[in-house]
Amino acid sequence: MVKSILLVGVGGQGTILASKLLTTGLMEAGYDVKMSEIHGMSQRGGSVSSQVRYGDKVESPVIEIGGADILVSFEKMEALRWLKYLKPNGKVVVNDFEINSMPILSGKADYPSDVIGELSSKVQTTAIDAAGKAQELGNSKVMNVILLGTIIKAMGLQSIDWEKIIKDNVKPQFVELNLKAIETGMALV
Repeated sequence: MVKSILLVGVGGQGTILASKLLTTGLMEAGYDVKMSEIHGMSQRGGSVSSQVRYGDKVESPVIEIGGADILVSFEKMEALRWLKYLKPNGKVVVNDFEINSMPILSGKADYPSDVIGELSSKVQTTAIDAAGKAQELGNSKVMNVILLGTIIKAMGLQSIDWEKIIKDNVKPQFVELNLKAIETGMALV
């Protein structure tokens, strides 16, 4: 059975790093893993998505519309944008975090109101404050690893040696912080 995880966000939020850590952990656990990234205008705060598929044998890295088991959104409007990719019984984990896009900043569009309410009315949604939790840990940059922790818990991947994955892929001075971030994320779902 192949599982599909869709990570979405805005350029600069660490979406790609989180998906690379996830992919590394899944491969070390013996899964066949395929990952696909779409950067878009990520350098300019545009939409970013990363698709991770794993199982015994994965044929394609691409998640089709209606194919994701879980949608993890680093920015809440991105969850709405990518919602059509979720399976009917899929789960959404959404970071209650707002980044205004260019059309909103230039006054050509308004940020939608009650994004989380709209998501919750359509699918099983868990809203978290990863930014606030990252601040509590003392570094806003671990918001992405907190969100990785939510994926680990939601997908039942706690048996993977995440401590090793973090130690192998993070600068030594940030290992403890990132391990706390994973634990924090796992406790939120």
